Amino acid sequence: MPEAAPLGCLAVVGLGLIGSSIARGARRYGLAERIVAIDADEAVRARVLDLGIADAVTGDAAAGAAQADLVILCVPVGAIGPVAAVMAPHLKPGAVVSDVGSVKASVVAAVSPHLPDGIVFVPGHPVAGTEYSGPDAGFSTLFSNRWCILTPPEDAPEAAVERVRALWQGLGAVVETMTPEHHDLVLAITSHVPHLIAYNIVGTAADLEQVTQSEVMKFSAGGFRDFTRIASSDPTMWRDIFLTNREAVLEMLGRFNEDLSVLTRAIRYGDGDALHDLFTRTRAIRRGIVAQGQETAEADFGRARAAEGVPNAG
Repeated sequence: MPEAAPLGCLAVVGLGLIGSSIARGARRYGLAERIVAIDADEAVRARVLDLGIADAVTGDAAAGAAQADLVILCVPVGAIGPVAAVMAPHLKPGAVVSDVGSVKASVVAAVSPHLPDGIVFVPGHPVAGTEYSGPDAGFSTLFSNRWCILTPPEDAPEAAVERVRALWQGLGAVVETMTPEHHDLVLAITSHVPHLIAYNIVGTAADLEQVTQSEVMKFSAGGFRDFTRIASSDPTMWRDIFLTNREAVLEMLGRFNEDLSVLTRAIRYGDGDALHDLFTRTRAIRRGIVAQGQETAEADFGRARAAEGVPNAG
């Protein structure tokens, strides 16, 4: 972690899981001399004050971001454009704006038109999180050894990109750069479609619950429990993700449906070799994820230990 603060003022807009984790990490690792927390929810602001994770707390996005060297928008992607429109005229020259949205192309289109000359937008997406939300859910090590993807415009000054990169590296993330369009396609298959499948499966189970007289919940095995964990994520955030990344999601869903038809045929006609080949390939992918340090091989993926109070430490 850097010894000297690389930022004079960091403004975090939206103090949910991601925003509060950024604020906690920035304070813990000395990444900014001053941290301003901005949130429209009065209860959230009061809680942030109680937690002491920011130097100033306000509900006024324009005033709160006015002196910031770096502004991180941590609101649902559907709200990013309107928030940017409110604060953009008040940003000081040379300020850099970034975000944490899981969709990038639509965010660029929503934010860029509002930014005056001299203000650089460097979109970002930390690939990290839990199913919990709110300022109490955050913890300073959330981004440790996790990927953060930046999608800067081709003409972005390197100094502006470096300002955002330095923050994420200071929080422990591994930074990767790609285009917004490529990001959206990659995340559609690695995150968005899996969430959609989880929501659908848990919804189907809820429909069956009355028929099976609570046996779905009673006999839930590990696989279904993991689906319920994913499906308990913030509904507003995921509604916005699917609506703003619809093209990439629909493309991946089409491919998924084709592959599901092949799998259905293998089961129907007793093609054990095809099933075994598929399961062998997917097992190798799981092992690759563990080998890259993006998951643990522990029982229950280490989540039982994480539930012992780690999320609110730091």
